[in-house]
Amino acid sequence: MTDFFADISPVKYAPDAPADTLAYRHYNPDEIVAGKRMEDHLRFAVAWWHSFAWPGGDPFGGQTFDRPWFGNTMDLARLKADVAFEMFALLGQPYYCWHDADIRPEGDSFAQSKRNFEEIIDYLGTKMETQGTKLLWGTANLFSHRRFMSGAATNPDPEVFAWSAATVKNCLDATHKLKGENYVLWGGREGYETLLNTDLKRERAQAGRMLQMVVDYKHKIGFKGGILIEPKPQEPTKHQYDYDVATVYGFLKEFGLEGEVQVNIEQGHAILAGHSFEHELATASALGIFGSIDMNRNDYQSGWDTDQFPNTVPEVALAYYEVLKAGGFTTGGTNFDAKLRRQSLDPVDLIAAHVGGMDVCARGFKAAAAMLADGGLEEARAARYAGWDAPQAQTWLQDATLDQIETTVAGGAIDPQPRSGRQEILENYVNRFV
Repeated sequence: MTDFFADISPVKYAPDAPADTLAYRHYNPDEIVAGKRMEDHLRFAVAWWHSFAWPGGDPFGGQTFDRPWFGNTMDLARLKADVAFEMFALLGQPYYCWHDADIRPEGDSFAQSKRNFEEIIDYLGTKMETQGTKLLWGTANLFSHRRFMSGAATNPDPEVFAWSAATVKNCLDATHKLKGENYVLWGGREGYETLLNTDLKRERAQAGRMLQMVVDYKHKIGFKGGILIEPKPQEPTKHQYDYDVATVYGFLKEFGLEGEVQVNIEQGHAILAGHSFEHELATASALGIFGSIDMNRNDYQSGWDTDQFPNTVPEVALAYYEVLKAGGFTTGGTNFDAKLRRQSLDPVDLIAAHVGGMDVCARGFKAAAAMLADGGLEEARAARYAGWDAPQAQTWLQDATLDQIETTVAGGAIDPQPRSGRQEILENYVNRFV
């Protein structure tokens, strides 16, 4: 045991606990909602990078956090793991997620980094067996090191492409070894700053080839989990090739991978792409590529991906409504890709942030389940499109020509009149639940 979280007790469901007590007021893992335990619906995961690797910097200032495991040695990597699993136990979190660079020190060579990685993977595996915490997904950090300044799969230098492919192979091996339920391709710098020095067609082909190799290797090693892409609009490059869900779907179709790859959707990225979170979720569901989510929020005044813990129940409720409509999570879950504010220095802040986020998600999820069971939104939507169920409308949609439709309209058989979309009434409906 470490002493980092000394004097902090395991967090329990206690809705009537005093205000200054760390307790879940809304998240009861054993509560049955929509036919399943809430824990099994929500599948919460801690993000290793923001919780244990991020130093608290911003564009105008450096490190503010003073963590005893900060440093580039194996002993410190093991200490970080010890603290992480202590936090998982305090929170009762069923899952966690990592990038390779979060959990192992950087070596002087690829081979040394690989040895460090494999050693810490074995260490994590032992802890997982003892404690029962599972891996929701693994991924590779192909964006922080200066070698990736011009991308990873999309880099103009083929040696960077090869380094990236080898790194992804090792991370997929490790995810498989730890029985991870997904592998995520997080394209942190797969984009461009200027078209003056960019060959779009070439870079897209490189990205497509990399993804094809990942899918082939998944099947070669027998990995049964999901392969996920996380859409990103403009972080940090001016334009990312995986801009939003619809863009990713077009990319998958181009390279014949729409049946192999799904998406991991982040709230903050959805907003930066000019969408709502629920829009991206609904789009993924409609296209058949919904996989998992990163649950966070942006500061809407900043215009940047601030990765804050969720605190707005109505937004979360609408997101989980789409998750439930899509059939819920299978291999995916709710990963808190969220970090403390750089002034939140204390260990208790890290616990409190997750407790608050889990409670907000629980409240939103229960509201979403209640709305779906009530059926009001689906009834209103069905009524709005009911005309399309008529035989004539089906003929127009499936068999008719423009000439035939024009004859019907010109003959005076129809005279369409505008009908209300009832938006305010539906907004009032949602507010009854949140």
